[in-house]
Amino acid sequence: MYDVVVIGAGVVGCAIARQLSRYKIRVAVLEAGSDVAMGASRANSAIVHAGYDCEPGTNMARVNVAGNALYDSWCRELSVPLKRCGSLVLAFDERDMEEVKRLYDKGIANGVPGMKILNRAEALEKQPGLADDVVGALWAETGAITCPYEMTIACAENAHANGVEFYFNFKAEKIITLKDAVEVEDDKNVLFRSRFVVNAAGLHSDDISHLMGDNSFTVSGRKGEYILLDRSVSDFVRTVVFQAPGPLGKGILVSPTVDNNAFVGPTAWNNSGKENSSVSQEGLDILKTAGRKSMPNVPVNRPITAFAGIRAVPSTGDFILGQSPFNPRLIQAAGISSPGLSSAPAIAEETVESLKKAGLSMQLRADFDPIRVKNKPFRLMTNEEREAAIAKDPRYGRIICRCETVTEAEIANAIERTLGVPTLDGIKRRTRAGMGRCQGGFCAPRVMELISKYAYIPMDKITKNGGESNLVVGRTRGEENK
Repeated sequence: MYDVVVIGAGVVGCAIARQLSRYKIRVAVLEAGSDVAMGASRANSAIVHAGYDCEPGTNMARVNVAGNALYDSWCRELSVPLKRCGSLVLAFDERDMEEVKRLYDKGIANGVPGMKILNRAEALEKQPGLADDVVGALWAETGAITCPYEMTIACAENAHANGVEFYFNFKAEKIITLKDAVEVEDDKNVLFRSRFVVNAAGLHSDDISHLMGDNSFTVSGRKGEYILLDRSVSDFVRTVVFQAPGPLGKGILVSPTVDNNAFVGPTAWNNSGKENSSVSQEGLDILKTAGRKSMPNVPVNRPITAFAGIRAVPSTGDFILGQSPFNPRLIQAAGISSPGLSSAPAIAEETVESLKKAGLSMQLRADFDPIRVKNKPFRLMTNEEREAAIAKDPRYGRIICRCETVTEAEIANAIERTLGVPTLDGIKRRTRAGMGRCQGGFCAPRVMELISKYAYIPMDKITKNGGESNLVVGRTRGEENK
């Protein structure tokens, strides 16, 4: 029996779990995938938006601005990278400048600090290399970049350290509301009972809502494709560069990453389905053209990979938050599209308040620890720090991923800290092993060997990202003899 069950372990669900772990209540997180950050939280723009493009008075506007303000403390406590590099929205003609002014006015209404409308010369001071036809821009100094999957992992680890239980490969198929509780069951007849359900199921949040009698909205998918550029050519961009937005979102942008790469994206394919994350040649061509429109020197001929994520688009046009009017035991954090990453800390705080209003008694814990300790990556250590690390643990002296300088010690630590069953992609997100120029072409077999060694998983049972994504078929002769 739990007090709260959170369905969904993306950045919103894990942020909510972390916030709930501050209180003397029993909390479980149920996730359909094999790990946290398996949906949009592993493939998005990684932007902490300032909040100027949300319609004033909406849930989006409120939690975007509030969430942005919380990011410094959350990232500091959770050892998650954050760079306040600011953002530009480019105008290419007078019509675009009118849009820039409209965004500025919306930002003022939303309470966004540090905005300024720039002329061309001022925009070039913020970001050299802009296109010749850029006439001005909106500058927002609170715009930032982070790592979405690292934020998700960090929230989950901190929540778990404070007592939250995580269950993976659990797809809710049946939800029954009783007088004083809710029963959540999957297709394998695994049953959880809780006083309240928090719906943070992302693309499938409408399905969870419908199972609990709230049919007030639907969620569709919007696919966004990206081109990730090699680190060696990524110093051309130092702030987030948007174009004046269109009807399908904030448009295609050029941005640095916290790991010193750069990317161009995303495209916006509406009603693309909830599962199709393939990358198309048409999408790549669109990205190349749009990227060069903003900055002609974008080195789109130096990619290391392309990928796609699927954003949840609610039929309401706004986040669905708070206690459902159709089921008092359902707390919604549903239909979270962009700026969901930016909003996650504020959504977590509002969810706690919604549970209190719904009647859940919540007393703060005196022993809550907000700190998630993460060892400094070997690639960022000084030579002296590396020598000390190797002296303490010789596995630091064995480099597994050469592109990203990831050691055996770091991979072993990531395997140990994984809340579910370790996968190749899960270790990649936790260590960056496989995220470099060769994209795992050399290190993937060695990472698999370490997963087998430290997690006691046979090689033919190791998957890329859970489910049936097995990487090899059959066992080696050496394994068969064990």
